[in-house]
Amino acid sequence: MRIGPSGLELRRAKSLTDALRILADEPRMPIAGATDVYVGLNFGTLKETKYLDIWSVTELRTIAVKADVLSIGALATYTDLIQSKDVSARLPILVEAARLVGGPQIQNRGTIGGNVANASPAGDTLPVLAAVNAVVVLRSATAERRVKFTEFYTGYRASKRQPNELIVAIEVPRVDGKQWFRKVGTRAAQAISKVVIAAVRNGSPAIAFGSVGPTVVRAPKTEAVLAKGGSIDEAAETLSVEIRPIDDLRSTADYRKRVAVNLLRRFWSETT
Repeated sequence: MRIGPSGLELRRAKSLTDALRILADEPRMPIAGATDVYVGLNFGTLKETKYLDIWSVTELRTIAVKADVLSIGALATYTDLIQSKDVSARLPILVEAARLVGGPQIQNRGTIGGNVANASPAGDTLPVLAAVNAVVVLRSATAERRVKFTEFYTGYRASKRQPNELIVAIEVPRVDGKQWFRKVGTRAAQAISKVVIAAVRNGSPAIAFGSVGPTVVRAPKTEAVLAKGGSIDEAAETLSVEIRPIDDLRSTADYRKRVAVNLLRRFWSETT
């Protein structure tokens, strides 16, 4: 059921220090663009009633390269990603993914930190971050820690972020090799993906999928086949066993598996 506005409590943080102090006092769901939160409230799928608005925390909007690592502030919007010269030069597949997230209104409000925190296996940027060995930077009022993106999720819409922590940045080391991204959905954009893939081709290929499991997943067994010089047929057979999609309202497990295998083949042929 829907939650009436009178049952909600919102506080607004003026700075990162202020936000972390508030979270140290009591657990609250951080919100910024709130593009996913509004949907959840409308459909009554959110149990939280206390929220922390961090949209004004400008410290978390910076995109920069530091010591050959691309650092993306958690409040960088999809529009920021699309317009960033650093992201375009170092991570073009993230720009491509950002262009397919909703329309301009969503791109202007939605943030990469929100996409990561939301933890949906269909999140369009998540396979990109998994494929490029990104790191999630978490901060509380007393400490900062880094978690490998491939180890960040613990289950469906669950992560290692603690209630007193904020995602403050995403860090991506230099990516060598050809980058490749594809999204399959009802439409190319403004639709939830049925299957999404991000991959990097080099001596040790990296391949990640969204919407084929409870979390975004890498395909290490498939990667190993290709890294050892195995054929794409062998890799496709391995992938068909390695991923375990489910049936739901948007698609079937069989369809997702066939599409994932076809996408793998296209990635390999188009990055030769």
